[in-house]
Amino acid sequence: MSATVPSLAMAAGDFSVEGEWNGRTLSTRFRGNADLRARQALDNALTALHAEARRIGARDVAVDLSRLEFMNSSCFKSFVSWINRVQEMDAGARYQIRLLSNPALHWQKRSLHALQCFATDLVQIEST
Repeated sequence: MSATVPSLAMAAGDFSVEGEWNGRTLSTRFRGNADLRARQALDNALTALHAEARRIGARDVAVDLSRLEFMNSSCFKSFVSWINRVQEMDAGARYQIRLLSNPALHWQKRSLHALQCFATDLVQIEST
């Protein structure tokens, strides 16, 4: 049974994030456009995601980006910062990050691969 995680619900313009916990995986869904107008909401969402993952001791965090149409470089940097925070955790406390991508969105192939290269031990990419 899954439960919505209210602290992960964020929105700005046509950008939104929601999350749920199923007892094993903390899952989030990003939708819309992560552009300059969404930057603060995205930063807040990733900060809340990290805090919630640590609080519940999640071992796996799934980030569904399949409906994220666009992400600018400022928002991309927010993902890099989040992954860096996970890397800085003690090895036993780290959680794995699964990025769920949409192969039809060409920006995702290049950009998400770069995130994976940044943290090969933490980040996996899966197509939806």
